Parts: sequence; structure tokens; C-alpha cells
Amino acid sequence: MEDKLANEGNLYVIHYARESMKIQVRAYFREARWFHQKYTPTLDEYMSLALVTSGYFMLAATSFLGMGEIVTKDSFEWLFSKPKIVKASMLAARLMDDMVSHKFEQKRGHVASAVECYMNEYGVTEEEAKVSLTKQVDNAWKDINEGLLNITAIPKPLLLRILYLSRVCEVVYKNEDGYTHPGGVIKGCVASVLIKPVTY
Repeated sequence: MEDKLANEGNLYVIHYARESMKIQVRAYFREARWFHQKYTPTLDEYMSLALVTSGYFMLAATSFLGMGEIVTKDSFEWLFSKPKIVKASMLAARLMDDMVSHKFEQKRGHVASAVECYMNEYGVTEEEAKVSLTKQVDNAWKDINEGLLNITAIPKPLLLRILYLSRVCEVVYKNEDGYTHPGGVIKGCVASVLIKPVTY
């Protein structure tokens, strides 16, 4: 990718991809420290880190690679400033993931999820925690839609990347952890697109 971008005169985008990966790895390291210290953070503390460890931001940044002249330094600076639409997308991805994967992750040994943090901080049941977290996801989708309608400083194809990544997270984590266990819904989705495509 670096060679291709150098030939196009867009080598600067590699810097942003690397930076997003560094941010991701640092967050994983901090999360690992929490796990080894058996530390359960507050929900706010957890979310400040978990929004990054969801992987959404790194995927968004690297998805801009290879999009040609439509991507500029300003586009990356906008993304790295984490505007409302990006924060909402990160939040939706993280909470949808946590709500369907937290039990399995706790069994195999993982840092507390948003569900455990919420239950611990507010003294509520798992079901009550999920109701509240689902409301946050619903509000995040409103912020994503608002951003799509109101942001004009960034080219629409880049905003659509943000939306499409959020849609992928919605499919992967709607009712099950399709990332960790892809044999269910995700297998069917992939098969319907690649193995049994719609014919015209």
C-alpha cells in the first residue's frame, strides 16, 4: 500500500494509518493492565478506553486509505478530532459488542465490559444495564444520522464510510457476537453475498 500511495503522491496517509494503529495498541495495553490488576473501572473510565479498543476508529482511519484524491490531510484531521458522528459510531460499536459478548469474554478472561461496569457502578441487574446501554446505542444512531445530514465540510463518500462501518457493526453484533462466533448469522450473510448472490 505504501508503494502504491507513494506513486500517487499520497504517502502522507500512511502516517495517519500508523497513528491510528498506535492508538489502538496503547489502548489494548492499558486494558490488559486493568485485567491483570483485576480492576473494574467506572463506566466513564471504561468507555474512554473501550471506544478505542472497539477497533472502530482504527478501521475508519485505515478505510480512508486508497480512496484517492477525495481524502486530504484535512479529512484525516477531521477524523482524528473525533467529531460527534465518529464518537457516536465508536460508542454504538462498543456497546453493541459488549452487550452480546460480555458473558463469553468473562468466561475466557477479559477486562470488565460496559455491562459489568454499569452493573457495578449503579448496582443494577444485567437486564437493567442492557436497557440503559441500548438507549445509548439508539441515541448514538440519532447522532450518526444527524451527522450525515448536517456535515458538509467532509466529502460524502467519507461520511458514508463512517456510516457503513457502523452498519457492519450493527450486523455483526445485533443479536450475537458474530465476530467471535462467525458460524451463525455472519456465515449466512457472507454466503448470501459471495456464494448465492442475487442474479439480475
